[in-house]
Amino acid sequence: MKIIKLIICFVIAINSTVSSQTINPPAGRIAIVADGNSPDPDDLGGTAVSIALLRASGLENKLVHYSHSCDLIRNQKISVLAEKERHALMQSCCDVTSRRWGGFESLTFLDAKWQLDKTINDLAHAISISSAEDPLWIIEAGEPDIIGFALKLAPKDKHQFVKVVTHHPANDNAGDFYKWQDILDFGVEEVRIPDQNIKLKVDLEDWDWAKNHSDPIIQSIWIQGKIAEVDDVVKFQKGKWDCSDAGMVLYWITGATNGGLKQGNVDDVKKILLNYIEK
Repeated sequence: MKIIKLIICFVIAINSTVSSQTINPPAGRIAIVADGNSPDPDDLGGTAVSIALLRASGLENKLVHYSHSCDLIRNQKISVLAEKERHALMQSCCDVTSRRWGGFESLTFLDAKWQLDKTINDLAHAISISSAEDPLWIIEAGEPDIIGFALKLAPKDKHQFVKVVTHHPANDNAGDFYKWQDILDFGVEEVRIPDQNIKLKVDLEDWDWAKNHSDPIIQSIWIQGKIAEVDDVVKFQKGKWDCSDAGMVLYWITGATNGGLKQGNVDDVKKILLNYIEK
């Protein structure tokens, strides 16, 4: 009996060590600039998962800026009314997820297009207080225009302390005012990881664990991805649950350039979220 107890304790100790090693963020703060008002609705799932991951990792206080709907000039593939709907859905996703998971009470989730000046000023301020010991990691989850405007407004000597994380050229060169090279010309550090769609845009059934979970805050994450799946603007999300942009947040909280998960998957997300719920 004593041997069995020792084995159980040993297994628990190993699992606790593995779990604690999963969360290993780099020095500094994190800012996220997402779209969601463009034709692809994937930022709904990406936003919900990103917020939940930060809270579940105990890093909610490191998030100093979150803006959405950063597609500043409407894409003709989405109607005026449909885009307006997306703005509301994205704001709801931010506000509902952050309230239910908790810990973000001091942060205002901004609509980049409808609160343009406030959004640029907010991100520029986060840049302006950066240093070598406290850099700013900007997650490019949409067009780069807001990042470009904020860098232009912020002091030039602070640009060296900014790291921009990207995973897809579709975001990099989709800007109406800034292209990716323009962002790099500011002197920021490029942090590029593989396309996160590969493992985080998955069959809808792969998220049944969240859909059928007994805890409403896990179910609420699933709902956001489902809203994107039933979107009637694009067809390529049908049957898919997509939180691809959240892969950049997963990379950051697990170490970023110091061994972070460059190609995280749904099981990685599930482990972090459920570990938090169980505790």
